[in-house]
Parts: sequence; structure tokens; C-alpha cells
Amino acid sequence: MGAGRNLSRADEHDRTLDVAFVGIGENGHLAFNDPPADFETKAPYLVVSLDEACRRQQLGEGWFPRLEDVPKRAISMSIRQILSAREILCVVPDARKAAAVRDCLALEVSPRRPASALQRHPATTVYLDVDSAALLPPGPKEGP
Repeated sequence: MGAGRNLSRADEHDRTLDVAFVGIGENGHLAFNDPPADFETKAPYLVVSLDEACRRQQLGEGWFPRLEDVPKRAISMSIRQILSAREILCVVPDARKAAAVRDCLALEVSPRRPASALQRHPATTVYLDVDSAALLPPGPKEGP
């Protein structure tokens, strides 16, 4: 069964997700929703094009041995689908993501910072290491 068929079948079912496991990328992407992200699409899953920066991140994280091996397209949950989950667990390690973490968690929600949409979800838990949290302002950030 091809990916396109799976995507259309997923569209036909109204299911509530219990948990979405996501990450924040170096450019603030959430899953593979690169900036500027479409916060309004109702499609639960998207076939997205990965730009070179995103592909280099995948290479840098050790998922692929060479840039040529990193796919140019991927399937991602849409922002709306991620936010439909009852709970969201977001894991963000590494110093190279510190600026994106700061911008997405401390600034206003914007499609230019796709992971900033996590601020709108009442049951999001973000796990950071010391390095990825290094640029956050002091003090706890309360939800909206």
C-alpha cells in the first residue's frame, strides 16, 4: 500500500490521539513542519519537502551517513493533528537547538516558529537538556 493511500485512509477516520511524541528542530520546526508552517490545514498528515538545512540537521544527528542519503521528502503530522492529541511529549536535546527552543517557547505563537504552537496546548511536556535550555529566560513559563 503506497503512502498516498495511507494518508487518504487516515483522513477518513476521526480518531483522537492519546499522545504525540514530537521534537523541535534547529529552525523551530515541529515534527517536519518547517517555517512558515500551515497552522490551519485540516489534513492530519502531510508529505513535506525537506530543505537543505533540515536535511543537514538529520545528517548532523547521525540518522544518515551522507547528505545524499537523507530523503528530500517526508511524511509529517500536521500542526493541527499534533495539537489534537490529549498529551504532547516534546524532547529537545543539544545546544544547537537552544535558540529555537528559546524562540518557540518564550516568544509569541507564530507560523515562523512552528513549535511555538505547543504553547497553545494545555498538556504539553517539554523535556530539555541543560544545553538546549541554555538560552531560556530565567523563571518558569506558565501556559496561556
